[in-house]
Amino acid sequence: MRIVSGRWAGRDLLSPGGRVRPTAEGVRAAWLDALGDTVADARVLDLFAGTGALGLEALSRGAARCDFVENGSGALHALKANVARFRLKGRTRVFRRDAMAFARGLDAGAYDLALADPPYTSELARRLVEEWLERPFAPVLAVETDAEARLPRPGRGVRTDRLVVDGTAVTILRTA
Repeated sequence: MRIVSGRWAGRDLLSPGGRVRPTAEGVRAAWLDALGDTVADARVLDLFAGTGALGLEALSRGAARCDFVENGSGALHALKANVARFRLKGRTRVFRRDAMAFARGLDAGAYDLALADPPYTSELARRLVEEWLERPFAPVLAVETDAEARLPRPGRGVRTDRLVVDGTAVTILRTA
């Protein structure tokens, strides 16, 4: 696994293996390409961060800073090693917390961009979108799911884009 684009394109990332399902490089590339200028100078939140690949990809593409939230010990070890490998301690924070509890505690607009890759077999993606619709903690939320997963439909004032790459869907929700 490696960074796909930006300043650190081609640099390898540590992965713990096991139960962690890192976002495939092609999906990450399409995802960050779809976000475009939203990433530049953004305060990014990477929920269910795993190895940190999504947040690190955002930093590689010009995000100002990134907070990572992960509670799995193997993934957390790889995440901290990846942050150290890229010498990003001044631009990142790593929280060992439950991602849903962390999101529930955020104020509206706490971040510019939130990225989330919850476990596919859970209801966490749906619950996270519901939480965001009640109180958008970032103007943009991008969530990875299995292509068959269905997320709540937002009401007025929220634009939704969806892309599907190799059986993986990324849903991008933007406040108006």
